[in-house]
Amino acid sequence: MSITVNLYYTGKNGSARQFAQEMESSGVAAAIRAEEGNECYCYFQPLDDPETILLIDRWRDQASLDVHHASPMMGQLAALRDKYDLHMHVERYADADPAPAGDDKFLRK
Repeated sequence: MSITVNLYYTGKNGSARQFAQEMESSGVAAAIRAEEGNECYCYFQPLDDPETILLIDRWRDQASLDVHHASPMMGQLAALRDKYDLHMHVERYADADPAPAGDDKFLRK
């Protein structure tokens, strides 16, 4: 069962985007992607909100997420969030069941 966490980082004057750029350029994001159990670690920017960055963070299971939360990278993340004075909103989803077969009729492949 995968766990997906959507984290919305919001700041001022482009600070959320600068945060995401530093996460990428510093190698912290790549290190998180390399952790056992990480299935997705991707940043996006909503078209209607230039002061927010969305992180989609997906883990194989709760145990993998717990190991990540206990890792030294969480300290690096916290320091960068403080540096850019970011505030967060979090949504969490657990994928227990696959999408119904009929849902694919709405997709253009």
